[in-house]
Amino acid sequence: MSCKFTELHCKEVICISDGRRLGFVTDAIVKLPEGRVLSILVPAAPRFPQIGRRDEFLIPWECIRKIGPDIILVDIKPDQCRISRPRLGFPLC
Repeated sequence: MSCKFTELHCKEVICISDGRRLGFVTDAIVKLPEGRVLSILVPAAPRFPQIGRRDEFLIPWECIRKIGPDIILVDIKPDQCRISRPRLGFPLC
């Protein structure tokens, strides 16, 4: 099976263990020079409104069960793959 990243980017990710909609793929981590996809990144909805801080789901490629025309089904517990992005801001000098 082959898929362009632009096709992957438009798909919604759904967890099959609890049916939760995780969001849409925004990025992929690729191992070079082999070109093997290691994982996909999906931004998570913020738990609390904070400026410049959001969590992401880092989903290993092995956890993807099915890539359909509109969605990607993953078999993972969302809390296990949630990572925090660093806070963006300006340094105070």
